[in-house]
Amino acid sequence: MILKQNMEVRSGMSKNLIWRYLIIAVVLGWAVYSLIPTLQYERLSDKEKTVLEEEGKLVDLESRIIKRGLDLQGGMHLILEVNVPQFVRKIADHQSRAYYDYMEKVDALYAQDPEEDYLDMMLETANADSLRLSRYFPSEDRKTDNRSVVENLRKECEQAVVRAEEIIRNRIDQFGVAEPVIQLVGNKRIIVELAGIDDPQRAKDIIHNTALLEFVLLKDADYTQDIINRIDAAVKRITPGDISALDTAVVSNKKSSDKEISVSELLGLEEDGTASDSSVLVDENLALDKPFSALLRNLGWDIGVPAENYYAVNKILNDPEVVRILPNDLRILFSGKTQSMQTTEGKSVAFYTLYFVNREAGLTGETVKEAKAELGSVSSEKMGQPIVNVRMDAEGTKTWARLTGANVDKRLAIVLDNKVQMAPRIENKIPNGRTLIEGFANLQEAQDIEIVLKAGALPAPIDIIEERTVGASLGADSVQRGVKSALIGLALVALFIIIYYQGAGIIAIVTLILNIFFVLSILASLRATLTLPGIAGLVLTMGMAVDANVLIFERIREEYLKGKTVRSSVENGYSRALITIMDANLTTLITALVLWQYGSGPIRGFAVVLFWGIIFNFVSGYFISRTIFVSFTHGKKPLNKLSI
Repeated sequence: MILKQNMEVRSGMSKNLIWRYLIIAVVLGWAVYSLIPTLQYERLSDKEKTVLEEEGKLVDLESRIIKRGLDLQGGMHLILEVNVPQFVRKIADHQSRAYYDYMEKVDALYAQDPEEDYLDMMLETANADSLRLSRYFPSEDRKTDNRSVVENLRKECEQAVVRAEEIIRNRIDQFGVAEPVIQLVGNKRIIVELAGIDDPQRAKDIIHNTALLEFVLLKDADYTQDIINRIDAAVKRITPGDISALDTAVVSNKKSSDKEISVSELLGLEEDGTASDSSVLVDENLALDKPFSALLRNLGWDIGVPAENYYAVNKILNDPEVVRILPNDLRILFSGKTQSMQTTEGKSVAFYTLYFVNREAGLTGETVKEAKAELGSVSSEKMGQPIVNVRMDAEGTKTWARLTGANVDKRLAIVLDNKVQMAPRIENKIPNGRTLIEGFANLQEAQDIEIVLKAGALPAPIDIIEERTVGASLGADSVQRGVKSALIGLALVALFIIIYYQGAGIIAIVTLILNIFFVLSILASLRATLTLPGIAGLVLTMGMAVDANVLIFERIREEYLKGKTVRSSVENGYSRALITIMDANLTTLITALVLWQYGSGPIRGFAVVLFWGIIFNFVSGYFISRTIFVSFTHGKKPLNKLSI
């Protein structure tokens, strides 16, 4: 009777073991399948990767491997911040002289304490000056008190950050960076992490560019000359120095009326260590009566600014006294690039072009439906030149036709981020909503403009307040150090376990290796990113796996020393250790979930590995190790003695 009962128990246990073996086999099969692409990719040489890329197979392989984080393969880390002062100026309406005076006062206060909230400063200054902000920032809810206006501005800033985050994500997706980290922080900052990029500067330009495309009419020649005369008069009024300093300037070309002098001498400024080191090229025949005009050159249809005069001209145009005399409907912009021209003496001089344009754009890039970078065709005047063909939506097509039809023979500036790309003359009405942008150095630059135009313009100016670049060699070194630390940790743990627990320690090491194997497999399956903190999480998981085995083995040893059989000791040891293991792992699991949910970057990488490490710690450290013990204690030749 007893023999029959033992046979029934063994039969039931055998069936139970079969199911356990099947589950373990399935999990192992899945793990191997998940890690094969990563193993294949790591064994590829650069030449083999190039071949696969040409065949179109590399992208599919890379989509199934364990991604490396920024700290393991190099890349870029940026913290972007919305420039609130510029954004506020951009959305203001009905800008008057009182508005400019008010904004200058706020900017001066903000410059003294940039850590303070700019919008709060606006409110305090407006209340102190009894200024009604609703005149310049009308709100949809029609509340006119200053506090309500500022709160609406704050909401618009927050919405601008959210839109900027979405646009940056679209730009990066088109740029082709895999697994980027883009995260909002607070109400005006965005963290961007791009791993494995080859050209950090290009990526930074694509992210940072506002990409505000505008089509703006140029002012006529008489209007432009009048403005230049006003600026000349203003410069003479604000110059405290004696312009006769030009008489002692160093002559750069005796056959020409151009002379080189310092910016400080021209503007009568005290030397501050910056301007004094810069020199300008002036026409000495004009300098005494027209100091601003002396910095400019006639380029036929355009006004040229010698490259060495750029600083001085820009300084004059931004001087508060000069800004005061400029009409509200005017903008003065520079060309995006210089052009070289030969002087009568055969000298090559680089010139920027200065444009006087309407403040309001006739059309903006918001209407762009399609942008395509390409080289000019053989049949066109732009043959071989990089250009961007732009096609507008239905509303933009109507506006474009109306704008070009009403201004035939006038010039229209194509402005990108406040830099004039080109200013062609409108020859006739353009009814099809198409135009092209030229003036790019190469096709890649045109393609970058295509990307930002497709993704849309940033709703607010963005400043890069922190930038870190991790080189590929540093990333490779991090990988080696991380792997080395994990292997050393595993070896030390294995040595201790085997010495202290003997035969049972070998089972613990097997399950520990399987645990690491399973964690890497889930990272590959989830397309997760492994970071250096993730490797630290893996090492911590190894420690917790050992902790679980120590609890189980100590329980088994206690039972065995009480004189119980091997089978009974193993069963009781696992059963009684389960509650303690669950308690310890559950608390850590909750912590990992919180870090995963609310952490960012490296913290999240650590949390992901820790979370799955704990899950598989239970699978391998409890389920698989128990299956191995049961196989030895319930087999045809069960163990009669434990090595523990």
